[in-house]
Amino acid sequence: MAHHNTTGKLGEQMALEYLLQKGFVILHQNWRHSHWEVDVIAFYKNVLHFIEVKTRRTKKFGYPEEDVTKKKVTNLINASEEFLYLYPEWKRIQFDILSINLLSNEPAEFFFIEDVHV
Repeated sequence: MAHHNTTGKLGEQMALEYLLQKGFVILHQNWRHSHWEVDVIAFYKNVLHFIEVKTRRTKKFGYPEEDVTKKKVTNLINASEEFLYLYPEWKRIQFDILSINLLSNEPAEFFFIEDVHV
């Protein structure tokens, strides 16, 4: 498995633990429809959250959240539209980014960006 894949999988697992500690209820991890994927779908205080998780082991290429492109957000929106078609009971939604830095010899650094707008 490529190093970036291992980092991503570790980041997603850490993201679940982080969100659970914050009181989120995890509904889906790596939810897929067609060619779209949502890393985490969770709810908190009656709001459904579509969460993109980005993890890096170095700041050499910038912060993880800088890697979320407009195209990625558009794909997240498209996936959410399909999810809401299948599960129309949700009335309040938002899109979030959970950025995780895993730097050597330092504690993991979480940066949760809520209610991202395109």
